[in-house]
Amino acid sequence: MTLSGGTFSSGSGTSSGSSHGTHSFGSEGDMELQARMELKRKRRKESNRESAKRSRQRKQQHLDDLNSQVDKLRTTKQQLVTALNITTQNYVAAEAQNSVLRTQMTELDSRLSALRGIIYHMNANQVSNAAAINANYDAFGASAWSSGMQMVQQPIDHMLYHCF
Repeated sequence: MTLSGGTFSSGSGTSSGSSHGTHSFGSEGDMELQARMELKRKRRKESNRESAKRSRQRKQQHLDDLNSQVDKLRTTKQQLVTALNITTQNYVAAEAQNSVLRTQMTELDSRLSALRGIIYHMNANQVSNAAAINANYDAFGASAWSSGMQMVQQPIDHMLYHCF
């Protein structure tokens, strides 16, 4: 295909692109074709502008959504930090109270051990006193036995009262 004198022609003598034979650049058909191409170009540009505008809007909406999510996450984080601080304070208070209770328990265990030792010795004394009273029972009678038991029981009661 060659261009000669403003017309297209093929080497075999037949025209290409049109059934009318030759087609000149300055013709009314070319202007109509150029007008259609220009219209398509304008439509494509407008379509591209609209597409770019929608893309920018989607991007802005996505950015707004992300910013909203960041705000919600910050609020949630602050609530969690506050809850953690409260929990930590409660833990420290409970730990301090447990420490006091452990100290009290150790002290009470010590007192209980001492009282058990006292009771053990007093019971041993009671047995020896009872043996002595039994030996004297025949000589003094039943009143000696009861007064002897009262003498042993009173110090035990007095000791227990002061320990607790």
